[in-house]
This record gives sequence, structure tokens and C-alpha cells, in this order.
Amino acid sequence: MREKELPIKLVVNGVPWEGTAPAEMTLLRLLRERIALTGTKEGCGIGECGACTVIVDGRPVPSCLMLAVEADGCQVRTVEGEVRDGELSPLQQAFVEHHAVQCGYCTPGMLMSAQALLERNPHPSDEEILEAIAGNLCRCTGYAAIVAAIRACADGAPPPTGAQRPETNGEEVSRD
Repeated sequence: MREKELPIKLVVNGVPWEGTAPAEMTLLRLLRERIALTGTKEGCGIGECGACTVIVDGRPVPSCLMLAVEADGCQVRTVEGEVRDGELSPLQQAFVEHHAVQCGYCTPGMLMSAQALLERNPHPSDEEILEAIAGNLCRCTGYAAIVAAIRACADGAPPPTGAQRPETNGEEVSRD
């Protein structure tokens, strides 16, 4: 028996989207499977890891816990929407420059949680940064580089230029 599809209208990364989804489909699955925005990752599937965090009407939300139909009429922002004219956002660039991206799996959700923080509080303390990303788990970086990247954007300082990881000697490294 085919699941009943319900109509949904949202604005995703500034672009209106209209379609249908089964009542039990999560916003995460809608974004990845119906809208083809695969930057948002599924980690735990139970709202504990933060990999799937997106911004819905200005608030960071674990998209694995929100039903797609609950997002009907909402403004949704994903990590893809942070890029402007092919350029990384200041926060995305800070993550790169501060080496806050390692395996990258947590990065989209971490970026969205941090972006939501900076939008509501442009100059957070380190404690406020840590509180804002507390729902985002990272097994690679140890968080110091992530906090430094967020702090750099919060302070309004441009990310450092020419920074390189010692093992790369400035050469591009493919992470495919």
C-alpha cells in the first residue's frame, strides 16, 4: 500500500519549494531525497549528534526529528545556502582557515548551529559558543579549532590567511 503524500510548501535557502511527502517523512529525508540537498548529514537519526542541524525560521533544528510536514510554510536554511555567488560564507571560510574541518561529517550541522548563534548574538563568549554547539558531536577535532573559527567570526576578525597544516606544506590535499 502506497503511503499518502501530503502537500508541503517551504522556502529552502531562499528558493520556494512545493511538493509532497509522506506524513512520517523527516525534514532530513525531504531535503536529501526530494530536494537533492545532500550537505545535511544523518548521523544518529535520534537527534543526539547534531550532524543534521539546519536553521528553520531562524532556529537550529535537528532535521532528523522534525517531520517534513511540520516545516510546511517555514524558511529552511541548509549548509548549501550559506554559499553566496560561489564563495564560502565568512564562517565556512573560518572553519577552513582554522582547520576546524577534518572528516567533515559533523561540519554542516556544526556550521548551522554556529551560524544561528552568530545571528542571534554576534559577539558570544567562549562559554556561549560551547553551549550553542553542545548538541553537535565531533569525534575528530577536539573542538578547539571549531571554537577558534567561531570566535574569529564573532570577533569580526578576518580568518588568518596563508595558514597551512604542517603535513601539507601548503599543497592541496584531496579528501575524496
